[in-house]
Amino acid sequence: MFTQTKNIDTVARLNRRFNIMLMLVTATILCFGIYKSYDFADRAQNRVRILYNGKVLETFLSDRKHYKPVELRDHIKTFHEDFFNLVPDDKQIQVTITKALYLADESAKRQYDDLREHGYYANLIAGNISQQVNIDSTVLDMNQVPYAFTCYATEKLVRATSTVTRKLVTQGKVRELNSETDNNPHGFLIQNWEVISNKDIDSLAAKP
Repeated sequence: MFTQTKNIDTVARLNRRFNIMLMLVTATILCFGIYKSYDFADRAQNRVRILYNGKVLETFLSDRKHYKPVELRDHIKTFHEDFFNLVPDDKQIQVTITKALYLADESAKRQYDDLREHGYYANLIAGNISQQVNIDSTVLDMNQVPYAFTCYATEKLVRATSTVTRKLVTQGKVRELNSETDNNPHGFLIQNWEVISNKDIDSLAAKP
């Protein structure tokens, strides 16, 4: 009888140990699952997408500082392409200039108004001239905020009879906005923008 009682006590202790171990394992698995869920949610919230050369790149907010020069250069490039890539069509000029002005402050608007008042766009339309710009390089100063830049580009004015090539140099600063929009996907704004140089460097007559 004492042996049977002892066996019952032994089985009870083993059951208790097993139950305790099972509870510990279950609690560990549950905690790990909760941790991974929060980690996944945090990573999802910190994941952002940037637009570069027409491609959407995915990165994390903690890494954005490494991609910021890329975003800044793309913002500056997009602005200059929208501002200077022109066709002899008044409505199309308005469309591209409007897109460019979403990316810059009133300094760009002043440049546009000055060109318009001097008949620059009217001359493009009257002369059936297309204007194309290609960004050669953009120098950024990442050591100060807002970020100063100098943009070097090649500009071509294509006529029926000739093509004129110009060297374009502009400068300004870029500051960060608190949000992105459809019209400004990078969330930057160019300010104090000015054209430093826009000189003819070559003129090529069109082949008959």
